[in-house]
Amino acid sequence: MNSKQRAADAEASLSDSPPAAAMPTAALSAVRTDRSRLLQLRWVSLGAMALMSLVVFPWLAPSQPVAPLAGVTLCLLAVNLALLGGVARWLVGRWGAFLQLVVDLTAWAAFLYFAGGVTNPAISLLLPVVAVGASILPAAQAWLLAGLAVIAYSLLWRFHLPVHLADGEQANYWHLAGMWISFAFAATTVVWFIVRLNSELARRDEELAALNAARARDAYVVGLGKLAAGAAHRLGTPLGTLRILTDELASRAELPADVHEDLALMRAQVEQCRDILNGLAREAGQQRAEGGGAVDAPAWARAVAERWRRLRPGARLEIPDAAAALGAVIVADASLGEALHNLIDNAANANARSGRQDAAVELDVEAGAGAEAGMIVIAVSDRGPGLEPARAEAARHAPLGAHAQGMGVGLMLAHAAIEHHGGRLEFRSRSGGGTIARMLIPRQDAR
Repeated sequence: MNSKQRAADAEASLSDSPPAAAMPTAALSAVRTDRSRLLQLRWVSLGAMALMSLVVFPWLAPSQPVAPLAGVTLCLLAVNLALLGGVARWLVGRWGAFLQLVVDLTAWAAFLYFAGGVTNPAISLLLPVVAVGASILPAAQAWLLAGLAVIAYSLLWRFHLPVHLADGEQANYWHLAGMWISFAFAATTVVWFIVRLNSELARRDEELAALNAARARDAYVVGLGKLAAGAAHRLGTPLGTLRILTDELASRAELPADVHEDLALMRAQVEQCRDILNGLAREAGQQRAEGGGAVDAPAWARAVAERWRRLRPGARLEIPDAAAALGAVIVADASLGEALHNLIDNAANANARSGRQDAAVELDVEAGAGAEAGMIVIAVSDRGPGLEPARAEAARHAPLGAHAQGMGVGLMLAHAAIEHHGGRLEFRSRSGGGTIARMLIPRQDAR
């Protein structure tokens, strides 16, 4: 689909049948943008007509009646004001853009009839109207508008009121000068309109590409969810077997005390795995944000951290006092908890890869300030080798693969969960080495 078709589809979407409230936000925004540009083009036409009516003709042709010229200008001004006030309903809808351009074409034809017809260099100002129509109208309407412009040009060749300049000897000079001015004016108008239109279409293409990427990622996440639900069902049996075996081994009195301690740890880990699988089974099929509720942000973050500590009791995790975020409320569900859990786990793995086993993962919860006002910032800091910005950005849309050392799927799921809650995930380099993963979640009590 080319840019002309995309813009035409956006304009055509404003039909008389569906109400504006029922239209998609992007389509309604596109239609309003095109309307605004057509209105701006008409203001430019009004300025050119007013300049010729009030300055050029009284100066070069004092005997030329300017009342008809001023009348055409005022009529076009009335159309503009009617559109601004929402009165001219016949100029909106499926054929709205075409009808507006026909009004512009008719206004210029009437103006030029009283101003010398084809002998007036301003005749070239019909071209921007046709060019704009070719850029935003469907092919049939664009050709029809071009045909009407040719007809208007042809009629003005035969029918028009002649212009008598005060200085006849300078007529050729002023005609050439007027041609230059009209050409420059027409070229500037066309380029201005088309450049802005192309910029808007490029922005829409970027939004569409981002939307498609998000849909593809969500489809992948849904697939992972189905696999997780199946895995939760299948892993229940081996975990039950492991629990029975650990219970039997723990009942043997002849085993050394340190072995009993290891068995107790194994039993705790098995129980934790069973809790996780049960949670997966409960969450299967639920909508993520709708399945959650309002929670106290610091308390929620500590609960997620404590759950992670039970899975990795040997790793260090520090949680400074979150006094600045006390009472802050966010909407959180299981998917957001898993996102924070993955970030903490990745930070612990990064510390291990860097050889700094004694380094602690730091979890901070604070209220956003400045540009981040209205957000709760949950920061997870490590002392690992760092995460390259390109890899962090790529993980938003797809897993990084096996070379990512286990961070690919976790980061992708974290991005999906956080963005689903209206937030974002970003990474920053940490002074002294390491990475800071920052979850920015909308603060509910700030709304």
